[in-house]
Amino acid sequence: MSTGGPKEKNGHVALAVVQCNEESKLIGDLFKGYNKNIRPVVHPEDKLEVQIKLTLTNLISLNEKEETLTTNVWIEIQWSDYRLTWNASDYYGISLIRVPYNTVWLPDIVLENNIDGKFDVAYYANVLIDNTGWMYWLPPAIYRSTCAIEITYFPFDYQNCTLGFRCENGETIEWVDIDPEAFTENGEWAIVHRPARKRINTRYSPDDLEYQEITFNLIIQRKPLFYVINIILPCSLISSLVVLAYFLPAQAGGQKLTVSISVLLAQTVFLFLIAQKIPETSLSVPLIGKYLIFVMSVTTLIATNQIVVLNFSLRSPNTHTMSHSIKHLFLEMVPRFLGMSPLVDDSEVTTEVNGVRERRRSSFGLMQRAEEYVLKQPRSEMMFDKQRERHGLTRSIVDNMDVSSTANLYKSLAQAAPEIKQCVDACNFIAESTRQQNNIGSEIESWVLIGKMIDKVCFWAAMLLFIIGTVWIFLTGHFNRAPDFPFPGQSKKYAPA
Repeated sequence: MSTGGPKEKNGHVALAVVQCNEESKLIGDLFKGYNKNIRPVVHPEDKLEVQIKLTLTNLISLNEKEETLTTNVWIEIQWSDYRLTWNASDYYGISLIRVPYNTVWLPDIVLENNIDGKFDVAYYANVLIDNTGWMYWLPPAIYRSTCAIEITYFPFDYQNCTLGFRCENGETIEWVDIDPEAFTENGEWAIVHRPARKRINTRYSPDDLEYQEITFNLIIQRKPLFYVINIILPCSLISSLVVLAYFLPAQAGGQKLTVSISVLLAQTVFLFLIAQKIPETSLSVPLIGKYLIFVMSVTTLIATNQIVVLNFSLRSPNTHTMSHSIKHLFLEMVPRFLGMSPLVDDSEVTTEVNGVRERRRSSFGLMQRAEEYVLKQPRSEMMFDKQRERHGLTRSIVDNMDVSSTANLYKSLAQAAPEIKQCVDACNFIAESTRQQNNIGSEIESWVLIGKMIDKVCFWAAMLLFIIGTVWIFLTGHFNRAPDFPFPGQSKKYAPA
């Protein structure tokens, strides 16, 4: 037993040496007189069939600014070399060998639309050779290829990026393969379709390199959550603040303009952020760019409206004359349109220059009627009857006064005593000055109310415009989805991911 073990062990060692020697002998016999620079065909006009398959392990990134797609792939290439065949029974049953890539003929398959000048693979792995002459090569590669970016619906867009390979001949591979165990999902892009096509360019002859091309398409849909949280939502919230400026008083035009300009500056910052993300193209405007231009236009209109409202609110009779039509439009028709009571008291009709007196200023009319009432009511009997009876007077100069009206009373007092006339003139002057001041205050308040009505109308108009525009723009992007089929006129989805 003690000697059996070493003998068995030595037997295994001998077997391993024999296998190694047999493989060395096999490789020596196969490559004796082999020229790797000659295509493995019998006749020069023969076409060699090369099969290519692309296995995607990671969609690293899509740089929209540089329009560059970076992918990590495995390229599976298969072909037949009739010169590298052997009988497995003649070489100790060896049916598969691995040889360095630089010892055999390799098909010239390169990425045509690369952007960094690296047309070949990243690592040259060994080539597997079957005893039937079937060659199998699986090198890994990190490709940076061009990808034309369509930014019309950014960030609710999808892109169609291609990897174009040139080779001699081959069968059509229907789609880019994805190994679920090795594939790493990208946080920004979701792969929707991954078809492949072999295109024949009939303008060239089969001997030309441009005659045939294999393209692998990656139709990817952007995941917009990052842009919704970090750009769209903050921009919408900041833009909505400009509508709240209408809740400030009509005379607070400076504060309103400060809010509007602050919002406009914030929107400009967001526009610069978007400009740094998308490619510098004039072919189309991205959806989020359209939205920013829209809200900036609304903000500019609101700022302009606030200047107009401030102009109306600070008007006075010394600078502007208010017509009856303006007062009727803004103080009667507009309040009724907004579901409010008219801001004009129709029961209060005076002889003011500017027409109808407003409800809040009807107190002056009451004061005027009270003044006339006081001047009419104090009869001579009420004032002097008791005094006349006490002193035995039967008639006085007051009895001759006509107090039927204010004007008659004024004339009678002027005839009786000039001092009373001067006092009445002073009272009339004070009353007239008070009336004029009230008229001026009434018109100033009318202009303020007109400014408030313009503010209310523009508030609802801006609110509706902001809501409808925002919903319409982003619904357009929401319904921009990748098509059900990758190519028009086809009904095959090519194994969607």
